[in-house]
Amino acid sequence: MPRAASRKVIRMIGATLMVVALVCAVKAMWLPAKAQLAQILLDHAWAETKRTGQSNAPWPDADHYPIARLAAPALGIEHVVLLGDSGSVLAFAPGMNREAQYQFGGAKIISGHRDTHFSFLQHLRQGDELTLESVDHIERFTVVATKVINAQQQELYPAENPEGLYLVTCYPFDAVSAGGDQRYVVRAEPVPIHSELPVFSL
Repeated sequence: MPRAASRKVIRMIGATLMVVALVCAVKAMWLPAKAQLAQILLDHAWAETKRTGQSNAPWPDADHYPIARLAAPALGIEHVVLLGDSGSVLAFAPGMNREAQYQFGGAKIISGHRDTHFSFLQHLRQGDELTLESVDHIERFTVVATKVINAQQQELYPAENPEGLYLVTCYPFDAVSAGGDQRYVVRAEPVPIHSELPVFSL
């Protein structure tokens, strides 16, 4: 091959590699940027929900909307919670199980991905406080237990934890591949509200 043609081929290969590297870099930056933008839109939708008392979708074609904000104060964690726990919901935020939500007096069940929003579950300890802010009030919970269950063999029953909260994610936290039957469950019970009577001096 003539030297001039050889240099041309080398330049073409170099240019192709640069384009491939640029595409990879853009894709690598796009995913975190997309996730960050989604969180900003979710926060805005939740603020509007709090202000108006009406459901607000975070973006025009979203089939979900925020209904609460979950916090673990000791860990500095706060997440908007969406209604539903389908895959499309959990891609953006933790989601509340619809059936459990509407069972009067039972526990709420919130799920999230182990490698994103709910990675903090592994750091929760017995006695830690959780808060769940809805449109019109804030509920406080205390973590009482954590356990690993097989999702194919065991179920969570809201009635077994009255007015409580279950946080659920896949397990183990460091699993290489997604899926599997194991679930890590945090059980939290409501903090009793003690009303203090006013003291009058005679």
